[in-house]
Amino acid sequence: MTMSEATTDLDGLARELDREYVFHSWSAQSGLSPLVIAGGSGSVVWDHSGTRYLDFSSQLVNVNIGHQHPAVIDAIHRQADLLATVGPAAANLTRGEAAKRIVARAPEGFSKVFFTNGGADAIENAIRMARLQTGRDKVLSTYRSYHGNTGAAIVATGDWRRMPNEFARGHVHFFGPYLYRSEFWATTPEEESERALHHLRRVIQSEGPGTIAAILLESVPGTAGILIPPPGYLAGVRALADEFDILLILDEVMAGFGRTGRWFAFEGYDVVPDLITFAKGVNSGYVPVGGVIISEPIAATFDERVFPGGLTYSGHPLAAASIVGALDAMESEGIVENARRVGEEKIGPGLRALADKHAAIGEVRGEGVFWAVELVADRDTREPLSAAGVGKVKSELVARGLLPFQAENRIHVVPPCVVTDDEVEQALAIYDEAFAAAL
Repeated sequence: MTMSEATTDLDGLARELDREYVFHSWSAQSGLSPLVIAGGSGSVVWDHSGTRYLDFSSQLVNVNIGHQHPAVIDAIHRQADLLATVGPAAANLTRGEAAKRIVARAPEGFSKVFFTNGGADAIENAIRMARLQTGRDKVLSTYRSYHGNTGAAIVATGDWRRMPNEFARGHVHFFGPYLYRSEFWATTPEEESERALHHLRRVIQSEGPGTIAAILLESVPGTAGILIPPPGYLAGVRALADEFDILLILDEVMAGFGRTGRWFAFEGYDVVPDLITFAKGVNSGYVPVGGVIISEPIAATFDERVFPGGLTYSGHPLAAASIVGALDAMESEGIVENARRVGEEKIGPGLRALADKHAAIGEVRGEGVFWAVELVADRDTREPLSAAGVGKVKSELVARGLLPFQAENRIHVVPPCVVTDDEVEQALAIYDEAFAAAL
């Protein structure tokens, strides 16, 4: 630290600059007081004054490999020394290596990767591919979903953020399974699956199968509540798509690359889509990147036909290098397996024990390092805990040194895939204290 830095309140300066010049997403600007993050390592971050926090948000559920993993940082450095940028029309060795590794993780029958700048434009281009492939317009997606903030992606989203932004055409929403708050009067996972599939069939029939290009689903809906699909649901959606000659797009932007303890979340649900979107965990957000993994029949459509889409930074070499570094390290270090194990052995049992202790916890659900704690005002009626109540929980967590991910009446427990057993134990103790203090 330089002498000038030592005599400057860097946290205060960061807040001042942020308040003066930065426009934040999804926020009314006047009341913001964001936490300052200056550095990090693994599952821990800190501000300039050295105050440390367990990052159980993984920022936006994307830092799967943890903060400042040396393999990823080194890969970016090496690529920056060699070539910092190149246009998408050129062939580039690092870009090819990144695409090869992604395809190697996809199911058999996938052959190409279209790189984007992030998850939203991955969704945008997957929808475009489906429409061009089928010659149809409509895209079906669930009300409980989040797919991004570009034109079609935000309208495919089901939550409130869609409503001020409905300028894209051809989108139809339906209810997916969510047994805890079932739309179908179901009492078992099997009933929920069967009735949700019946509902989707009726929507397809009512909209006209010949008008529908694709069904778009998050394999495991993330921001909407970490809604683990009930038995047979995703396979049933695949069967409906096949029956009516509709493409299936699975959104793995949040759930993919280790988050569920598998390379892709859908691997646990007996389903193979036609298009796979990804971002976040593929390189843990060290450099912005996303993409679409394309099945062979759809890729072949554009062998002789121009694909009318592209991005200046598609397959950016620094992003590609970060993918290579991240995926190689995740494989060699058993990071995906760690996510599976820590979820099964530590996070799941620990959260269920908290549910037994705190009446405000209505349900705990999840897998890997992808969990939701649903907070309620009344367990019998399942009335969601108020925004003020959830806000108080969030404040208590931050005050005790834990960064939470909060969505509606839920606290999502989503640490990096590299989280240790000791860190989970520390976090569980903090959750316990915060729930007791707030509720």
